[in-house]
Amino acid sequence: MAPTHVLRCCQRGLAWIPVIFIALVVCWSYYAYVVELCIFIYMVFFHLSFVMFVWSYWKTIFTRPANPSKEFCLPKAEKEQYVKEERPESQQEILWRATANLPLYTRTGAGAIRYCDRCQVIKPDRCHHCSACDMCVLKMDHHCPWVNNCVGFSNYKFFILFLCYSLVYCLFIAATVLQYFIKFWTNELPDTHAKFHVLFLFFVAAMFCISILSLFSYHLWLVGKNRSTIEAFRAPVFRTGSDKNGFSLGFGKNIAQVFGDERKFWDVSNPEFQSLTQSFSYLLSPLSRCVVIRCVVIRCVVIRCVVIRCVVIRCVVIRCVVIRCVVIRCVVIRCVVIRCGVILCGVILCVVIRCVVIRCV
Repeated sequence: MAPTHVLRCCQRGLAWIPVIFIALVVCWSYYAYVVELCIFIYMVFFHLSFVMFVWSYWKTIFTRPANPSKEFCLPKAEKEQYVKEERPESQQEILWRATANLPLYTRTGAGAIRYCDRCQVIKPDRCHHCSACDMCVLKMDHHCPWVNNCVGFSNYKFFILFLCYSLVYCLFIAATVLQYFIKFWTNELPDTHAKFHVLFLFFVAAMFCISILSLFSYHLWLVGKNRSTIEAFRAPVFRTGSDKNGFSLGFGKNIAQVFGDERKFWDVSNPEFQSLTQSFSYLLSPLSRCVVIRCVVIRCVVIRCVVIRCVVIRCVVIRCVVIRCVVIRCVVIRCVVIRCGVILCGVILCVVIRCVVIRCV
């Protein structure tokens, strides 16, 4: 037990070597640019990019990866029963009963429930076990040795910002040092020890710029598709089969899944990003999206029925009004006709009487 513990401590200590190396390079770049070159005209933008780069790097390193909640842990009795069972079929029956009320849509390649024997927890969708961190990480993307941390749901935004600000930092240094680098090769730069800082600054900035640019572009593509690095290499398996676009919600919503709904907080930490709704929204799968779409369709059908009913009632009312108007008009016309007939009969009677009187005379 003791040698294993010592070995584990040594591994954890050695894992910080890449982080220490990056920290030393950043400190040297600050010294070389600010103290040796001392280009005052660029100091404001340099310090702005430097602070944002260091902040995002710090957040990526020290943000603890998110783990599955207690709802995904087996109860004590079922856990003991699972350990005692030797047949995989019986173990799967226990897992199927335990996951009856859990929002799980992904499966293993064989269609079984995803369970981590190391952490003894049912794996939520997009959750994977990291052997370096020795834990299950929600929406795990990869374990990055340069930050000595797992990049997943809790710090993926900080990782993207870290790539962005480090790219800006390297581009700015390479662009502003280029003129001094050209003077170095044309022997126009004064012969001081600062020229060696100029030489190494340009080469280091250009080297990191090329590597970070490719990595940053790749992760932007993953964000647009709502995929992790693991899902890009191995498509997630759902109840209906594997689907590499199974978690895609559309380009706009895919970006909001990582950076949040508030665009003004995209370049910094979003205080509302860790809300309960946002924390579980990444679990949306095609089945849950179909339920949402079905509810929307039902609501539209109900609204349409209400509208049609209102239109029918309105038509009936209009028809009744029209019929009533026609009836009233017919009564009026009939009254006018009768009145005209009475008057005409009176006139004819008067004419006849007058003719009879004249004839008699």
